[in-house]
Amino acid sequence: MNDKPNTTPVNILDEDDDMEDIRVTLTLEDNQEVECKILTIFDLEDQSYIVLMPEENEDNDAEETEVYIYRYFEDEDGNPSLEDIEDDEEYEAVTDRFEELLDEADWEELDDLLDD
Repeated sequence: MNDKPNTTPVNILDEDDDMEDIRVTLTLEDNQEVECKILTIFDLEDQSYIVLMPEENEDNDAEETEVYIYRYFEDEDGNPSLEDIEDDEEYEAVTDRFEELLDEADWEELDDLLDD
């Protein structure tokens, strides 16, 4: 049995990707609207998740960057919808996997620099 979760990363922080141009407007609990870009969409187990970064945080250091993570669904017509992650264990597993994906992206970028 494979110890690694069933995951499929999609375009992690890829500057050349079409996802980079898509913006999502979130309405927060205080009715504040936040314009976000999609960092990635990935699967964990049988559920898709989306990671969004507010545009106002784009120029911040990685340690200071705030992101929003939601369950991600598409209906039969391909219309997307988001759902809050309310279970603490699920949220922890999702954030752990996102951090792994970030680490993998950092290593790939470093490998590319060393190969040049």
